[in-house]
Amino acid sequence: MRLTLRTNLAMRTLMHCATQFPVSLRTADVASACNASFHHVAQVVNQLESGGFLATSRGRGGGIALAKPAAEIGVGTVIRLFEADLPFAECMDDKRNTCPLVTVCRLKGLLCEALDAFYSSLDRYTVHDLIDGNAALVDVLTRGGNAQDVRRTA
Repeated sequence: MRLTLRTNLAMRTLMHCATQFPVSLRTADVASACNASFHHVAQVVNQLESGGFLATSRGRGGGIALAKPAAEIGVGTVIRLFEADLPFAECMDDKRNTCPLVTVCRLKGLLCEALDAFYSSLDRYTVHDLIDGNAALVDVLTRGGNAQDVRRTA
């Protein structure tokens, strides 16, 4: 299993905003801290705002910030938001499925069970769990540190 770039950027963006909450951040600063393109982060920010996870404001002094406390943002919920449109396997896409085995194959059931376990595990955690006590993460995001350098010195 592999998460899309957008999902990964969504989690990075939320973690960065959570480390600075309630201060607003500029999308460009988040993109720089996350080593991502501004365009990709801007798209992710738009989707996170639509999902109710981020609040955005324009103009001087504007930026992005968490729309609710990090402890109320479930990791599984965010990942579902970004991964929901992408079926895990062809047989899970009712509109585009062309697999001739669909009526007799047991793989779909196994994959659904595995995905349920995956999301159940993620549902136990919030964005707060990802940042709480994680000084190295805060250092990398806010000071432009390098996570590999932090690991070497820890």
